[in-house]
Amino acid sequence: MKFCSACGHPVVQKIPQGDSRLRYVCESCETIHYQNPHIICGCLPTWQDKVLLCKRGIEPRYGLWTLPAGFMENLETTQEGAARETWEEAHAKVKIGELYCVFNIPQISQVYMMYRGEIIDGQFGVGEESIEAGLFDEESIPWDDLAFASIKRTLRYFFADRKLGHFPVRVEDLVHGSRD
Repeated sequence: MKFCSACGHPVVQKIPQGDSRLRYVCESCETIHYQNPHIICGCLPTWQDKVLLCKRGIEPRYGLWTLPAGFMENLETTQEGAARETWEEAHAKVKIGELYCVFNIPQISQVYMMYRGEIIDGQFGVGEESIEAGLFDEESIPWDDLAFASIKRTLRYFFADRKLGHFPVRVEDLVHGSRD
């Protein structure tokens, strides 16, 4: 951040009085600009015994596979965001189920909130941010071509939990160097 969004003057980084963290501060109008983590809403959409994956048509990780997920928008719930992302990336309508995985990724200031979901009518397609979409059983998941550690973890947990018939909510920190 270089300029104040309130008055347009340059900002500096400093610890404001009464705070303990470095912030962007406008010394002209005294506005403190807080920067907070981004919420990523996603869905693990299933149809019968298969999972719907999308091949990314955008960076980062162009050409790799992922579950539908993206930044939460203002004025929506995380569940609404997960359903919207599933429609935008895979043209699938889903019934959003329970929260399944929460991944804190502090080094990139993101929190992933992944929900289980059921594809309503079995229909799906390719959205604007994808170049391919498909249904995969566990054996056909392109494990070496998954875009993100959070997606790989979600899928591994899902297939293991499905065998047990129990899907606990999982909360985990993915720090730099975490193993998949």
